[in-house]
Amino acid sequence: MSNKALRILIADPQQTHRVVLERLFNQQGYHRIVPVSHLRELLTLVEYGSEPFDLIVVNAQLAGGALDLHDFVIDNPQVRHGMIYNAQPASQSPMPAAHRSNLHSSQAPLPDLASLRRLMEWVDPPCHEPLQPWGASPQAGSWQLI
Repeated sequence: MSNKALRILIADPQQTHRVVLERLFNQQGYHRIVPVSHLRELLTLVEYGSEPFDLIVVNAQLAGGALDLHDFVIDNPQVRHGMIYNAQPASQSPMPAAHRSNLHSSQAPLPDLASLRRLMEWVDPPCHEPLQPWGASPQAGSWQLI
């Protein structure tokens, strides 16, 4: 079951991409989505937001070289998780695992439903049924109110 309170920001210069991604998230039960089309909008919402975004999904071309999106996602306390798609293959030295734990990068021009499902399993892991006290499940009629 999805956490309907998660805040998701989609940043892509193409409206069709934003609409497609929003619908794919909606199919999975996520509806607190903010779509933006410009880098300035992304920066304003992230920096001046009252609470952090649980996930930002950004087209790598949005920054146009004006901002290192990898560092922005990793180092920003207002971003819990990030996905950068349409990314060029990494030519720099690999980051330590601890620094990329909240960032996914994809060379795909647009994430599909399967990749977003995998992403959301990482961002919003399924919760397990709570254990009953003392490891036993109550049977009908075995509990009494005193």
